[in-house]
Amino acid sequence: MLELGITFDFAQFVMDNEIFKMIRKAVGGIRVTDADMAVDIIKEIGPGGEFISHAHTFENFRKEQSQSRLIDRTMRDTWLLSGGRDLTERAYEEANHILNTHKVAPLAPGTEGTIRSIVEEAEEEYGIKR
Repeated sequence: MLELGITFDFAQFVMDNEIFKMIRKAVGGIRVTDADMAVDIIKEIGPGGEFISHAHTFENFRKEQSQSRLIDRTMRDTWLLSGGRDLTERAYEEANHILNTHKVAPLAPGTEGTIRSIVEEAEEEYGIKR
């Protein structure tokens, strides 16, 4: 338990973030309007018709599906040809990219002191000695 509180895997955090985005998309629901459901197009094309090449499908298919940067949804052969990197490998690459390129704005004046006082108050409350 002690180790759990002091270690952290940045790649796991990146994976958790991807999973969270997918869950948020799923619980956000599905809009059900005539335009979103393409009612006019369904009537126009009719039973047994082909919808995949219709402009409406092309314009809308990406916005309704979650878009993961880490989960590769290509067919296995294509995935293998592109290097076959799994989710963990992709997550480590993304975590390293973030750690190497992310720029952080400096804290506003006084913020560091406020944080320090909060930590000291918590340490005193819980009897933590430094």
